[in-house]
Amino acid sequence: MIYEQLSNYIKKSIVITDKDLNIILSYFKPLKQSKNDILLSQGQTSQQTFFVGKGCLRIFFINEEGKDVTRYISFENQFATALLSFITRLPSIEFIQVIEKSELLYISHDDFNHLMKIIPQWREFYCLYLEKAYVNSTNRLMSFTTMNALERYTQLLKVNPTIVRRLPNKIVASYINISQETLSRLKSKI
Repeated sequence: MIYEQLSNYIKKSIVITDKDLNIILSYFKPLKQSKNDILLSQGQTSQQTFFVGKGCLRIFFINEEGKDVTRYISFENQFATALLSFITRLPSIEFIQVIEKSELLYISHDDFNHLMKIIPQWREFYCLYLEKAYVNSTNRLMSFTTMNALERYTQLLKVNPTIVRRLPNKIVASYINISQETLSRLKSKI
């Protein structure tokens, strides 16, 4: 089932032969994780990219005040990794946490890069992945500088209501960079 999910995800992004797709899938390994497991800690180098078949992953860091700040949330049929560390091979400032009991597929950094050498379409897939990540990061950064708390919450409800429906207020507030108290007030107004 989870391999079929990944297969469908890849085929929606790129045109690829069944042979090459099967080679790609063969490099992914299954992994089941419990709620609150940490897949990557700050200071470790990101060695893997995860595909979520079931569940939820959160990528976050701890700011100067000691508060956790959620950078990215990944649900079913999405990839997640500490991308900066994965690319640069430097220690991560981020954590990857399992938010809901999850069924994942993962690929190692070395295998990921090997696939880019042997299957040109995988490089194309990676390019599209990086473009989506850039657009997402830029939109989030702009929302923090151009929108107030209510506007950010309203946008989240419109763009990704799953985050609000499935996750605790603490994580939702961390994701849109507001306090839990502010989030509670906003929820009561809407």
